[in-house]
Amino acid sequence: MTGETGTTTPAVVLIGPPGVGKSAVGSLVAARLGCGFRDTDADVETMAGKPVADIFIEDGEAAFRELERAAALAALTERGSVLALGSGAILDEQIRNALKARTVVYLAADFTTVAKHAGLDKPRIVLPGNPRGRLRTMLEERRPRYQSVATITIQADDYDLEDLAAEIVARLQTGAGR
Repeated sequence: MTGETGTTTPAVVLIGPPGVGKSAVGSLVAARLGCGFRDTDADVETMAGKPVADIFIEDGEAAFRELERAAALAALTERGSVLALGSGAILDEQIRNALKARTVVYLAADFTTVAKHAGLDKPRIVLPGNPRGRLRTMLEERRPRYQSVATITIQADDYDLEDLAAEIVARLQTGAGR
């Protein structure tokens, strides 16, 4: 569901690593706030006419990042909605700058949680290219960028989605930040 477009900012922008639940919890937060929900990964898929994974494989990461930048910057102009930002969007300086004037909730998660959600929680599986090592490096690289734009940080490892949505809404309503 997409909210009205306009010149004011989203009610909240959710950021964090892949698999932390930004999309799933974002729709729950939007329902609790009575507003629209938007997911930039879904916007990218609509723009490209194919899934994100296929964009990476067929067109490359650079092509995906261009689509992601366009989707994120467009979504950041939407009025009064909840926005789930793709996990790598934070790498783009223009997007980070656009987030500075927003209410940004960083859903933090440890490597173990992210690996489990990505299906990489079986240490005995040996895959070419060391995906677990790349995931760990990616999380370490992005963490300071997530933290730099976050208004609110929630360690999301042990929450179920309903409880996480309730915590986000409570923090938004009380203005309780980090």
